[in-house]
Amino acid sequence: MAILNIEFKAKAKNIVLLEELLLHHKPRFIGEDHQVDTYFNVQAGRLKLREGNIENALIHYEREDVAGAKSSHVLLYQHQPDMTLKEILIKTLGVKAVVDKKRKIYFINNVKFHFDTVDGLGTFVEVEAIDKDGSFGIEKLQAQCDEYAALFGIKEEDYCSVSYSDMVLINHKGHQDQH
Repeated sequence: MAILNIEFKAKAKNIVLLEELLLHHKPRFIGEDHQVDTYFNVQAGRLKLREGNIENALIHYEREDVAGAKSSHVLLYQHQPDMTLKEILIKTLGVKAVVDKKRKIYFINNVKFHFDTVDGLGTFVEVEAIDKDGSFGIEKLQAQCDEYAALFGIKEEDYCSVSYSDMVLINHKGHQDQH
């Protein structure tokens, strides 16, 4: 299934406060997930296998590495947990990075909110305005992201331009350079 997202990820100094701000808007709580995302070596875009207690999916996405809200073209294959799939991907593509996080998931209409605590990286908020069938359009999705960035008081320097996998790789390289 191909999906258009406009999304942003931002460093969250006080993730509890941001979650409280969202709760005033009566979001639908999906749950708290412990997710391990394994990223694989691919020619174009990013390919990750998400393993969680709520979400399990093989996800391919392409997006620019720019700060702020950006469009993302996503192919999402939801599946039941299966170690064979992971073994095939590891043997054929090789592991690029692993991201381990605890994630609280909420929705308001078509907008998904993640409050993430990522091992080795810290706390973040992600907002994804999702258009599964072309009924919203890119301008509406952008306006939704802008609205929630304003609600959360996100400043330009808070936005993350790269994925968690890139941050993990940068962090890992920094530790290697120190030794």
